[in-house]
Amino acid sequence: MNASGELATLLRAWRERLAPAEAGLTAHTGRRTSGLRREEVAVLAGVSVDYVVRLEQGRAAAPSAQVCAALARALRLSDTEQEHLFRLAGHAMDGGRINRLVPASVRRLVERTGERPVAVFDAMWDLLLWAALMGDLSTLREADRNLLWLHFTSDSDCHLHGPGSPEALDASFVADLRRSAGRCPDDPRLHRLVERLSERSEQFRELWRRPEVAEHGPTVKRITHSEVGLLELDCDILRTHRGDLRIVTYSAEPGSPSDSKLALLAAIGTQRLRAGSAD
Repeated sequence: MNASGELATLLRAWRERLAPAEAGLTAHTGRRTSGLRREEVAVLAGVSVDYVVRLEQGRAAAPSAQVCAALARALRLSDTEQEHLFRLAGHAMDGGRINRLVPASVRRLVERTGERPVAVFDAMWDLLLWAALMGDLSTLREADRNLLWLHFTSDSDCHLHGPGSPEALDASFVADLRRSAGRCPDDPRLHRLVERLSERSEQFRELWRRPEVAEHGPTVKRITHSEVGLLELDCDILRTHRGDLRIVTYSAEPGSPSDSKLALLAAIGTQRLRAGSAD
């Protein structure tokens, strides 16, 4: 069996073994399968139903690393299963490439943080797990679901501003990306990101010429969001020992206006998820 055929077989098997309750869904009577429906997998993974159907029939191109991470989360795959999924999709982690596997323990950590926004990024700041604070990124191409791309090209409804000068925040992001480029010199996606940013953003191009190498660390960020306005938040960045993932958490002083806005964003996100499930 070729890779696409094996991937199709495994995706069907993983979907059919997962009970709705295990995925956080309500099981209604009259279901034809004890596992998840394709529509439910699509909602949980943030992809179209048609794409799930084509994957299970072996008719779709290999899913991107971001889609693989989303499917692994939706289907509650183990670390070994997720690694096998990535390899079948052509995203082996060896050869100086960035790791995009999100361990099950990290997924559980994100899911148990409650209503506070959390996002998981890889070492080049590609978004692997969703966060309401980032806005609706479903309309963006997968290649554009990258924090640096959104930051430097302003293709997002969420704009970041550090406590100091905007230039200092920009420089911190670029120095962090250069660190990842040194650690993973053979990753083609990272090279393409640098090329695209250099073509699109003069500010990025100028900063990339500098020799600075550093880690982008925790800070206080002022975030302008299209739906709730200005938020002032503590931004903490946890890095995993395995894979150099970045778990970004945002919080606000209890009782502050920003804390109330975070609660509102959580409610908005829940309503959208329910609407998507109904559709």
